[in-house]
Amino acid sequence: MEITLHIPDDLARQVALEGQDPARVALEALALEGYRTERLSESAIRRMLGFQTRIQVHEFLKQHGVYLHYGVSDLQHDRETAQQTREKHASPKPSDEHPLG
Repeated sequence: MEITLHIPDDLARQVALEGQDPARVALEALALEGYRTERLSESAIRRMLGFQTRIQVHEFLKQHGVYLHYGVSDLQHDRETAQQTREKHASPKPSDEHPLG
């Protein structure tokens, strides 16, 4: 969808730093507000702003002081994954007895 905004030049210069594209600034503001209000997901932000990876989305959100949505279910999933990883990579305990030759 293409949206056209009419903003007086002096106001556009106030919201977009020199060298920034005011249209991009407006698009990023829309993406940030959508994420803050949980109307847009990380995936939607990535598509909307043309990022290639989730890490780019995370960096963008961090630069703008927006925290990732991370709930109790995310924490539980991460704990389970960590436990499975620990179990998978646990080294066997060495035997107390050493065979002699």
